[in-house]
Parts: sequence; structure tokens; C-alpha cells
Amino acid sequence: MEGRLVDTNVVSYLMKKDSRGDLYQPHLNGKVLYISFVTVAELYQWAISHNWGSPRVTDLRARIGFYNVLQPDDLTAWKWAELSSIRGHPISAGDAWIAATALRHGLSLVTHNRKHFDHIGGLNVISEA
Repeated sequence: MEGRLVDTNVVSYLMKKDSRGDLYQPHLNGKVLYISFVTVAELYQWAISHNWGSPRVTDLRARIGFYNVLQPDDLTAWKWAELSSIRGHPISAGDAWIAATALRHGLSLVTHNRKHFDHIGGLNVISEA
């Protein structure tokens, strides 16, 4: 079964039942869904910065459990270094990790931030933005 790496913004839309999440359902239905360790960290950072209580954090962790979380390895770290070094195309550390994870595992990236990733050769970006 084909897999997809889901960017943090799309995961957030789906969790919040934001209408933008509906745009991505056709790209996700019937696929094995993955998220990067960075997405987990970004979601946790949001919960902490917005003072979520224990019940909401428990719910967040349960929702994260619907995804396969991909951890970094040596090949992912090397790809991150390459992407972070592309001249003329600055990329945030988080976006570089997410792109590196998708490339490392041969996954299409589902994101609402196409422009953050369009300059990366070999990365298949799926976006409705």
C-alpha cells in the first residue's frame, strides 16, 4: 500500500476539523500515513505554548497514534544537511527535516505549504494550496 508523509499543517487541519483538511482527504484515504518526528515536536510545542490541559494533551497523543512516526537516521540526517545547504533557497530546519524524511523513505509529501518545498528536486509534493 502506498504511503504519504503528512506535513504538520495538514495534520493540524485534520485534528481541528478545519475545512482545509477536507481538501487533503482524497490524497490520504486508503494510504499508509506517516509523520516526521518533527511534526510530533511541533504539535507538542503548540500544546505547550497554548497551555493545553492534560485531557487535551492525552487526546493529541491519541491522534498522533493514528500515524506512523518516522525517526531520523544517518541517511535522513545526511539528506537534511544537503537540503539545508542548497544555495539561494533557505529552508527552515523543520521543513528540511520533513522533506529529508520524505525523500529518505520515498514518500510523497502532503502539505499546504507547497512553496516551502518546490525547489527540492526529487520530492513529490501534493498540495491543494
